[in-house]
Amino acid sequence: MRFKKDVQDILNKQINAEFWSAYLYLSMSAYLAQKGLSGFANWMRVQYQEEVSHALKLFDYVISRGGEVKLEPIAKVETEWKGIKEIFESTYEHECKVTDMIHNCYEVALKERDHATANMLQWFIDEQAEEEESALALIDQIKLVGDNGAALYMLDKELAGRTFVDATAAAE
Repeated sequence: MRFKKDVQDILNKQINAEFWSAYLYLSMSAYLAQKGLSGFANWMRVQYQEEVSHALKLFDYVISRGGEVKLEPIAKVETEWKGIKEIFESTYEHECKVTDMIHNCYEVALKERDHATANMLQWFIDEQAEEEESALALIDQIKLVGDNGAALYMLDKELAGRTFVDATAAAE
């Protein structure tokens, strides 16, 4: 079966969105690092790495199916937030938006009867559930900590231990 144009187009759009997400998280990492929150900055840097790996998984998939990758410019991202809580609320909202985009890709693949692509996208659907859960858990922790400096310090130290594991490599 030839790779369908509508599927290729929606996946190219998703590749761009994943790279934009990476850029957003890198911006958040910079903001947090500049505020002296190296653990929170590390958490966002790992998010950046995950988003790049997601983009590359789609990138490689399009090529493997005989499609054409068309990279578009990355739109400007935010660089200022009111604080940690706002950053993680924005992260959760963004992950929900990405989930909707992945679901849209899945629907296009089904509409085009491209079951191989729909099957590949199932990994992303599962990944998005984890991304939303992770962001919500951090929002809950940040709310619990509130303005308690010692507790914020401890949470920052905990987040400093997060390391990047390329889940896309394990999925292949």
